[in-house]
Amino acid sequence: MVDLQFSDRRLAALYDLYCPSDERSDFGFYLPLVMSAGSVLDVGCGTGSLLGIARDNGHPGRLCGLDPATGMLEVARSRQDVEWVHADLAAAPAWDREFDLVVMTGHAFQVLLGDDELRVALTTIAAALTDRGEFAFETRNPLVREWEDWHLRYSGGVVDPAGVAVHCECEVLPVEGDLVTATHTYTGQGWDRPLQSRSTLRFLGSEALSAFLADAGLAVAEQFGDWDRSPLRDDSPEIITVARRR
Repeated sequence: MVDLQFSDRRLAALYDLYCPSDERSDFGFYLPLVMSAGSVLDVGCGTGSLLGIARDNGHPGRLCGLDPATGMLEVARSRQDVEWVHADLAAAPAWDREFDLVVMTGHAFQVLLGDDELRVALTTIAAALTDRGEFAFETRNPLVREWEDWHLRYSGGVVDPAGVAVHCECEVLPVEGDLVTATHTYTGQGWDRPLQSRSTLRFLGSEALSAFLADAGLAVAEQFGDWDRSPLRDDSPEIITVARRR
């Protein structure tokens, strides 16, 4: 099931207000990779901000965004100069060595919850890569336990495109193994009722990530602990990985 905050058009339109592209450190890491690749697949592309910025910066090649969330793609499709595909990796087209780069930004990798789901996704990504292609993604470092302050970090208000003030209240539920679930309750002026979205993310360590990649025929080429390309340490906030075909 796609989270309501991504499937609902009204909530999807709020995403870039809560996460402005000019304040995203991850885009500073990913954009140079995108600009240097001839063909790019953005898995979990959301509203398409990264690909749109790449096109605005003169990317001349193929840019394709894949997302299962109807609301997010409705926002993304305001641009006609990028290819948009409504699907998840299990139902994606049978791409065969078509992309020089595959990216998953915004911690989209963490929505792959089950082992089988993850293996299918990585196999699809590996097949889509050219022989010299790269897969770049990030996941939060579970050792840092970032979820413990999400109720503060992800609660707050914005004003939507229609001028309506909207407030989001985040609540983290008890952790179950490597799965962390949180609810986001949105309340808007004049809305009939609040809208609540429930999200579950999987927190995998670097060794587990490497094992799943290896099963799909991929190997870690580079790994960083933060967006400044600092080394991965136990206290690093991120596990940022660039993988290639083995």
